[in-house]
Amino acid sequence: MGDLSEAVSEFASRAAEKLRRQDGHASQVLTFVRTSPFRADPQYSRSIVVPLRRPTSDTNRIVEAALAGLHCSFKPDFLYAKAGVMFLELQPASVHQTELALEPEEERGKGRLMGALDGLNRRYGRGTVLLGSTGLQGDQRRWSMKQERRTPQYTTRWEDMPVVRT
Repeated sequence: MGDLSEAVSEFASRAAEKLRRQDGHASQVLTFVRTSPFRADPQYSRSIVVPLRRPTSDTNRIVEAALAGLHCSFKPDFLYAKAGVMFLELQPASVHQTELALEPEEERGKGRLMGALDGLNRRYGRGTVLLGSTGLQGDQRRWSMKQERRTPQYTTRWEDMPVVRT
């Protein structure tokens, strides 16, 4: 598999360079391998698409994805005649898709995310933005909190504040 890995790495590197020259990014890398259809040997053909976390033209990330695809599609004991790489979902490098920082090493962004969630709920009312794991809101829920013994919220809502007139 060493030669095949080198070939796929080279193809991916060249394609990434061309992509940068065109000022573009790829979102997915397709890696394929096949045997020769003209030989009497056992036949095998496979391709796999590896999505990239973010669209990129970074050679390292593209080659890594191409090799991951190769490792998934490679079977020993075949005489491969062709291997290659294609990029899918091409877009201009000026287009940026941001994402939520949901990984442990990106903890510093979580405070901002939670601040935004709280700010929206303060501005538009409680329950406007919920975490998906909390389920549906209001009457659409299959469960509800038991609030028969809840104390009055005298200090949190002006509508509940008793009015004294003289």
